[in-house]
Amino acid sequence: MPRYAAVDIGSNSLRFQVAEMSAGRPMQVLAAERMVTRLGESVFRTGAVSAEAMAMICGELAKAAEVKRRFDVLASRAVATAAIRDASNQHVFLERASEAFGEPVEVISGQEEARLIYLGVQARWPHPRQRILIMDLGGGSSEVILAENGRLLEAVSKPIGAVRLTDAFLKNDPPTPLELHQLDEFIHEKIAAIAARIDPGKVDRVIATSASAAAIVCAINRVDREHRETADRLRATTAQVRKFYREISAMDLAARRKVNGIGPRRAEIIVAGTAVYLRLLERFQLPSMYYTLAGLRDGIIADLFVRGAGRDLARLSREQRRACEQLARKYAAPLAHVRKVAQLAQSLFEQLQSVHQLPPWHGKMLEAAALLHDVGHYVSDTAHHKHSHYLVAHSDLPGFTDAERAIIAALCRYHRKSMPRPSHDTLSPLSAETRRAVLSLIPILRLADSLDRGHNQDVDGVVCDTRNSRIVIALQSSRDTDLEQWAAERAAPLFREIYNREVAVVRSRG
Repeated sequence: MPRYAAVDIGSNSLRFQVAEMSAGRPMQVLAAERMVTRLGESVFRTGAVSAEAMAMICGELAKAAEVKRRFDVLASRAVATAAIRDASNQHVFLERASEAFGEPVEVISGQEEARLIYLGVQARWPHPRQRILIMDLGGGSSEVILAENGRLLEAVSKPIGAVRLTDAFLKNDPPTPLELHQLDEFIHEKIAAIAARIDPGKVDRVIATSASAAAIVCAINRVDREHRETADRLRATTAQVRKFYREISAMDLAARRKVNGIGPRRAEIIVAGTAVYLRLLERFQLPSMYYTLAGLRDGIIADLFVRGAGRDLARLSREQRRACEQLARKYAAPLAHVRKVAQLAQSLFEQLQSVHQLPPWHGKMLEAAALLHDVGHYVSDTAHHKHSHYLVAHSDLPGFTDAERAIIAALCRYHRKSMPRPSHDTLSPLSAETRRAVLSLIPILRLADSLDRGHNQDVDGVVCDTRNSRIVIALQSSRDTDLEQWAAERAAPLFREIYNREVAVVRSRG
């Protein structure tokens, strides 16, 4: 499955995540890190990112860049939210952060933040047919999102974040009644502006995201902070949140730090965070809220996947594809068949990335070989794979280097019959690394070719599950086909030999 990375530079913490995404499958998180930075403290007090905060964040971004390289992600996106939106030295911060991460770091608007949060929730906890209200509280801002039937209806972002509010209103420990009153007045004012744009009416579920929501739900449900992931999809009623707020707002910091589920750093800002969630629940007359682990970083990854970000690295350019199809036409290859094989091969390459672990550009070689693997029939049906190798190796292919043409020709040579042997001179001109890549691609090309055995385009697509020791490949088809056994017989020995993995080919039931 293709891998993506996301960085969320929030006002309170920096979050980094690497995950695999595939159509019809839940997101699989491979790596996740969170570092409390309190970036918003310096911005909300002085108007600028402090030198200390900038150095800390750049250090974390450099670590994230190394993890990203280790996982060989297809694409990544790094975003900064409320604090950097307000920072007077935004330009300097973005320049240094981008240099540390090795890719551009961008500031996103509150609306874009809300959109990505919604996508993250839908990726982790889909609600395709329900009417849901999502409430996200960060360090510098809060986002309220209304969605129905899998479509975002309205989203509002307001500057009522836990760090911002704590710094502005809660000076004493514990907070004084006057401070809590002033905090409430400010929150009510901002929520009134939200209510002017969003009327949730009757909703099927209220979903709260962010670490503040986790702390509230963990404390109410007596979940240890170390096991926060088990709080995913747990519920807290409005009455419970109200009682929790009354209790913690009367405590000093030392007492709040002892509350199970909150955590020592979260205890510093939990009063303001809980106040926002409580007033939102009360204003919209909502009975309860559910916590979800999903957040902005999940939305970034889901958005990268939907947009096909980075896939151009693994796919032929328009000019390259035109060159391949022109050569296929010249030698009377069946275009409908080779295009279907190319489509299936590309899908298999992307979804099996964690198995073959090849850089994306090898996908281009696979796609080109799929388009050209049958040109040898022009010479003779007998041993046509050998004739395909000769024609490709000795034809002009604009847009490809000689080394790339050699790889494509080798794949055409081994799309059927025997695997490479020491007695074959086909791979001898290639480097050891390139030979390994060719060997890794041969099973994928053979499987893709076998899935259009009758040249009838019976298979619409494939979904690969690589999470266990066995690879399961589900065929998607609206027509009757008996290709499963044929494809499995051709694929199983090769996957066992090359990848040391068993493979099963099944019909998709949904």
